[in-house]
Amino acid sequence: MDTQEKGKKKFFGIKHWKRVAFYLVAYDLLAVNAAYFLALWLRFDCHFSAIPDRYMRPFLRFAPMYSLFCISVFFFLQLYNSIWKYASFRELTRITLATGITSLFQIVGITFFWQRMPISYYFFGMVIQYLLMVAVRFSYRFVLLMRGWHQRADEAAHIGRVMLIGAGSAGQMILRDLNVSKNMNDRVYCIIDDDTNKWNRLMEGVPVVGGRDDILANVEKYHIDKIFVAIPSATPEQKRDILNICKESGCELKNLPGMYQFVTGEISATAMRDVAVEDLLGREAIKVNLDEIFTFLQGKVILVTGGGGSIGSELCRQIAGHDPKQLIIFDVYENNAYDIEQELKGRFPKLHLTVLIGSVRDSRRICQVFERYRPDVVYHAAAHKHVPLMECSPCEAVKNNAIGTYKTAYAAMCYGCQRFVLISTDKAVNPTNIMGASKRLCEMVIQTFDRMIREGRTEELPELYEHGTQGSRMRAQPRGIVTPSTEFVAVRFGNVLGSNGSVIPLFKKQIEAGGPVTVTHPDIIRYFMTIPEAVSLVLQAGVYAHGGEIFVLDMGSPVKIDTLARNLIKLSGFKPDVDIKIEYTGLRPGEKLYEEKLMEEEGMKTTPNNLIHIGCPIPFDADRFLIDLRELMEAAYENADDIRERVARIVPTYHPADEGQPAPREE
Repeated sequence: MDTQEKGKKKFFGIKHWKRVAFYLVAYDLLAVNAAYFLALWLRFDCHFSAIPDRYMRPFLRFAPMYSLFCISVFFFLQLYNSIWKYASFRELTRITLATGITSLFQIVGITFFWQRMPISYYFFGMVIQYLLMVAVRFSYRFVLLMRGWHQRADEAAHIGRVMLIGAGSAGQMILRDLNVSKNMNDRVYCIIDDDTNKWNRLMEGVPVVGGRDDILANVEKYHIDKIFVAIPSATPEQKRDILNICKESGCELKNLPGMYQFVTGEISATAMRDVAVEDLLGREAIKVNLDEIFTFLQGKVILVTGGGGSIGSELCRQIAGHDPKQLIIFDVYENNAYDIEQELKGRFPKLHLTVLIGSVRDSRRICQVFERYRPDVVYHAAAHKHVPLMECSPCEAVKNNAIGTYKTAYAAMCYGCQRFVLISTDKAVNPTNIMGASKRLCEMVIQTFDRMIREGRTEELPELYEHGTQGSRMRAQPRGIVTPSTEFVAVRFGNVLGSNGSVIPLFKKQIEAGGPVTVTHPDIIRYFMTIPEAVSLVLQAGVYAHGGEIFVLDMGSPVKIDTLARNLIKLSGFKPDVDIKIEYTGLRPGEKLYEEKLMEEEGMKTTPNNLIHIGCPIPFDADRFLIDLRELMEAAYENADDIRERVARIVPTYHPADEGQPAPREE
């Protein structure tokens, strides 16, 4: 605070507001007496000499008593403590009450002690006193309001011209917030609502000009450059239809997230967020049984491998909110692990959180973690997921995904873990790239462990060590565990919006750079789901698990990547192929035009949640698989050139695309 501001706050040691209160007291002493004098003066035709002495003498004698009483009442009702810059209806109510009390004292006091006065004296005195008190107290705010009107008029050329969609309660709150906020440079010029009863009427002085079919015409008529969508109760399909119209306008789009903000009263102009591309998918919100998930996770020690990644970190967020006994985050990348650790410590201060650095490829490290912490549930999200990168480094995909999963599953079995949930992908279905094939190997690992446990043959499961390093063996079963009973399951889903491997961040960077936006093929399609949706279904699937299942999440309808890119360009306020070019680069090695959720040989079973299905496992020779997997591990650590051919012999559905050639569509 500088010297000038300090001087404003204090003057000779007296705070500024106290000096204002002193001036108000002096003014009130003058005003309350002037009011009743003016009443007498008006009663006798505005001639001072015409006022009879029998009225003037009682007025003068009662004035000191009345002044003292008024000041006492005003202090009691805190009329000298308010910040009059922000005076509102509450202050007006207190002034009215004060005027009523003091006027009643005037009527009773002067009549009882001295003289009955003319009726007009009582009435006009009360009215004039009220007006004088209100005038001085609200004049400051009125001056500021007038100054604001002139300032708004001066800034009209720079103000954002807003179309508001939604003439309901939420829309009214947004409109009112824009009108009173000094930090917002936006003004609503028209309102859209599908309720025909509201058409051609005014809300807060702004016209309701029509329904969704009138959006584009009124954008042009009112020269709109921003559209605010405030319809929290609308279904996702209704929002999608409206947003699809709005994005054709080229205006900046803002959206009120949903009913949660409406219920909690968090509706304001600042609560509006940019319309995201997932808003255009128009799916109903994913519903899960939170009670089942809470019961399953509560009081358990839970390990999330790859807990710093996009899927793993969201798993940690949702698990942390379900009261686990302990949450263990295991990740090889310390920066991501640190970020999620700090976030969870801030959001869940009572959470028993442990963050560990290490790789699932390190047998001794993963064994040490299980031996020390004895997790009850494992969510295995650690994996290499980037298709093009893995095509260039296929041995790394095998080491980290397949062998890393085996080592983690083996430790889970040996140290009494109750349930092991593998995070898989739809790219494991009829894979044409090494990443998808390695994830199919992960699923086969899970199915093999489940089969060996059911058949009581866990002693036949080999420990896998790279480079022939044996070291000390794990304890086959820790104290208190008679026989291994871990339930191994996999959850398979498609692409998630906003994940580290999603195309959305890439498209946004390309748009910010002015283009071009690169799409591999105009017909390429993918299934999409948001990260929180996918994770909530993973948690729900973990509740349904009994061992050996491959849960398949319903990803809704597939989306064209080309359409996704064009929508993102429009949401950014540009025109595709005009402002931002779209270039087709051709499918990359191992990339499909169409992703599948289930193999043709797999059937489909239902679960209590209609968005979660169970694929029937494809039979394979588990004994042969274990032998092949050991040989595959040795080849991977030798960085063998024929690693793809070796994987293809183990995964019959894997058909690697020729180097540099796109993968064919699987019929």
